[in-house]
Amino acid sequence: MTFADARARYRRTETVDFQAVEDPHQIVLVTLRELERSLRALAAAAETGGSYPDQHLNRAFTAIYILQSSLDFEKGGEIADNLFRVYEFCRLQVASAFRREHGQLTDAAGHISAILEAWEQIGPRP
Repeated sequence: MTFADARARYRRTETVDFQAVEDPHQIVLVTLRELERSLRALAAAAETGGSYPDQHLNRAFTAIYILQSSLDFEKGGEIADNLFRVYEFCRLQVASAFRREHGQLTDAAGHISAILEAWEQIGPRP
């Protein structure tokens, strides 16, 4: 999957923040931000006993798919493997929410927050 494909898929989820981002670093950054936002919204819904917003379920699944499919396991090695595991953990928590079960959404959001913070510090490559 190319970043153009990922961008097109994400746009289909009707996100407002994903406008004309061309840089691969920025695409991952925006995707991580959207995933964190959706996980936090789902975690808040779980805490209040409310229903899980379909919009955030869909966005979270899409963001996770984009992030997992953008990993380069040949070049990324152990880091790519570990990121895949974190994204898979998040996917399983969102799937639990989709089934209206309680999962570890707060933990998932925390993991994504840590990755997002690190990604922001890395900055775009020239």
